[in-house]
Amino acid sequence: MLPLLPTSLVGSYSQPDWLIDRKNLAGRFPPRVRARELWRVAPEFLEQAQDDATLLAIRDQERAGLDIITDGEMRRESYSNRFATALDGVDIDNPGTALDRSGHPNPVPRIVGPVRRRHAVGVRDVSFLRTNTDRTIKITVPGPFTMSQQAQDDFYGDPEKAAMDYAVAINEEINDLFAAGADIVQIDEPYMQARPEPARQYGLRALNRSLDGVKGTTAVHICFGYAAVIHARPAGYSFLPELEQSLANQISIETAQSSLDTSILRTLPTKTIILGVLDLSDMTVEAPETVAARIRRALTHVPPERIVVAPDCGLKYLPRDVAWGKMKSMVEGAKIVRSQVQGG
Repeated sequence: MLPLLPTSLVGSYSQPDWLIDRKNLAGRFPPRVRARELWRVAPEFLEQAQDDATLLAIRDQERAGLDIITDGEMRRESYSNRFATALDGVDIDNPGTALDRSGHPNPVPRIVGPVRRRHAVGVRDVSFLRTNTDRTIKITVPGPFTMSQQAQDDFYGDPEKAAMDYAVAINEEINDLFAAGADIVQIDEPYMQARPEPARQYGLRALNRSLDGVKGTTAVHICFGYAAVIHARPAGYSFLPELEQSLANQISIETAQSSLDTSILRTLPTKTIILGVLDLSDMTVEAPETVAARIRRALTHVPPERIVVAPDCGLKYLPRDVAWGKMKSMVEGAKIVRSQVQGG
């Protein structure tokens, strides 16, 4: 049983410097094709090193007191490319080009045939996580709309058809992730915010296809982009109320860096809100009371029973000491509000 106002990461945690070239990582947009040059460990030792880093991420989360544990995405070069490049129908050796959310061209998988899932991608990750913690666990997968936007289509000629085939592949993956022991599976769909018009046209249908028939708690993460990469924040979401019509149980948003008007949460009356309360553009570790104040801003519009406390986005780009400090303050801030709500 989770407590009131449980705490969780969005997905990623800070990867150790001995595992990944963090300077190289920070100097580029998140890779869409494979970026093996980021790894500091020789290929024959990489899986073992990633397992060791995952154990460190698990123990840091447990030590900080998080209620819901992720694997920290230690095995990933980016949130999306590990899954997107494991599919049939995409050419990663001869990549295409697509504009990222800031308008810059980026090498991306090139769709050359029907997109199909060749094999499970994250099942071992879930099994490893389940074996190494007794807490509630969450794993993430990239969303169909986002992956279709991060590809060059040389086959379908119809972005909706591409997105729907990505959705079928994700649906198969999600079912396998739950079978492997996941408690929560989260779909990352940042491009729904970045490109709201096509998201309204077909993105929500693709998202729901990826969740069709799924038995288990599901979440969708929608954000303004990594603070280390995308510095400007709009005042509010261009695509959020639409997610009330999604099949997901939980919606993950950011409120801290953008000082989001949390009244928009009233448009999601049936959803649990994964509430982002850590500003990842600021390397200062928030005081627990600062975190508590950000949680209280949402309580005016959402009952505490429907809130999970989290960072704004993944902690991937933060120095490890900063990531740890922010995570710990988040837990302490949640405790403050929990005690107040429960009259303790």
